[in-house]
Amino acid sequence: MGNTLVFGASGQLGQCLAHVAQERNLAGLVLLPEAQADILDPAGLAAQFAQYRPAYVINCAAYTAVDKAEDEADLARRINRDGVENLARLCGEYGAVLIQISTDFVFAGTGNQPLLETDETAPLSVYGLTKLEGERVIAPHTARYFILRTSWLYSEFAGNFVKTMLQLGRARAELRVIWDQVGTPTYAVDLAGCILHLIETQSQEFGLYHYSNEGMTSWYDFATAIFELSGTAVRTLPIRTAEYPTKATRPAYSVLDKAKAKARLGVVIPHWRASLRVCLGRLG
Repeated sequence: MGNTLVFGASGQLGQCLAHVAQERNLAGLVLLPEAQADILDPAGLAAQFAQYRPAYVINCAAYTAVDKAEDEADLARRINRDGVENLARLCGEYGAVLIQISTDFVFAGTGNQPLLETDETAPLSVYGLTKLEGERVIAPHTARYFILRTSWLYSEFAGNFVKTMLQLGRARAELRVIWDQVGTPTYAVDLAGCILHLIETQSQEFGLYHYSNEGMTSWYDFATAIFELSGTAVRTLPIRTAEYPTKATRPAYSVLDKAKAKARLGVVIPHWRASLRVCLGRLG
């Protein structure tokens, strides 16, 4: 099947890919942390491609500091757009399949129906805009790609909402959590499983897809579920977005429709509460 290069392997999704690959006894996964492989270094990337001659490239490298991106737009754009284009160009030259991870932040979030891949994009933040620009630079260089938009990633690896809530819940008696932003938590281990499924099945159904866990919730209800399922005794209070101002604007509604992924890719997607229970069990 050939080698699979994973860029940004030291991040949350990269660690999940390594975990799932080990569970499935998959060979050929080459994990490249940012310190070893910078997607903004064309010469360095060319050397990696020449050495490994990959059949697949998974890009987990991204600028994801949503609020900070408002002040570092140039850096965010270089990583989220220019870095992706560097990879796409080399994938085209080598005939490798590029698997790019994108985000629900490409949408404005003003509707109330699950979002399709064909729905209009209108990012509200620099982060969302640069991730959308990253989607758009791929097709001019290669037709052999998968773009997976996802949302609200968490896992037992790296920093994320679930681990932050558990830490705060143990330290405080009361927490205020936003209730008027609605979406779907996604267990990054499940997303990693979907990505590796594409490789294992050698799918040729290239294109843009949505992938998150099933169901929908607010950040407040997500936090409440975390505390309930983990047995953490803390009082949670719902607040509006306006009561917790941030530099970047988040979409109010970003539930992704996964019908296309289920039909064309043959993936089975768990409900978010079921996956949360698995994650909490692994966190102990």
